[in-house]
Amino acid sequence: MNEELDLVIDACKEGMDGAISHLEKQLLNIRAGKASPAMLGSVMVDYYGSQTPLSQVANVATPDARTLTITPWEKAMITEIEKGIMYANLGLNPMNNGESVIINVPALTEERRKDLAKQAKAEGEEAKIGVRNDRKTAMNDLKKLDLSEDQLKISEDDVQKMTDTYIAKIESIINVKEAEIMKV
Repeated sequence: MNEELDLVIDACKEGMDGAISHLEKQLLNIRAGKASPAMLGSVMVDYYGSQTPLSQVANVATPDARTLTITPWEKAMITEIEKGIMYANLGLNPMNNGESVIINVPALTEERRKDLAKQAKAEGEEAKIGVRNDRKTAMNDLKKLDLSEDQLKISEDDVQKMTDTYIAKIESIINVKEAEIMKV
């Protein structure tokens, strides 16, 4: 019986860990003033007819805090990389010099900072929904187990405490990202 209980709790914890790691991945795509190769993580490029992540067709580097350089492994890919960046709708303007694609990352305006902070908050809310869904699943699974009322109550309290801990962790991650975004 305890084995089934442990499986339910472990599955819940695993799901909540997944929500946190997904949130952290999503927040990497939200830029905070400095140029970072992670900003282009969502860019897909048409590579001989199939959509391929930019990182698989080119090297992305940051020579300084305001510049990204993308050096394709095949020169023929330069125009496709430019198109991919434009389609990704990141608010960046790629320029090519025949050898590579260069992106000057503009300084964030106050309005853009607020938009990015809202975007980060929205990602945080998505993560919280994921954690709450994991809690709901765990609570339903606990009720299906053949537990005494006391065992059920204790287990539900444990799941709730775990949920509260993960929600607090998400809020902390979002607060850090917001401060990073709003810092001029």
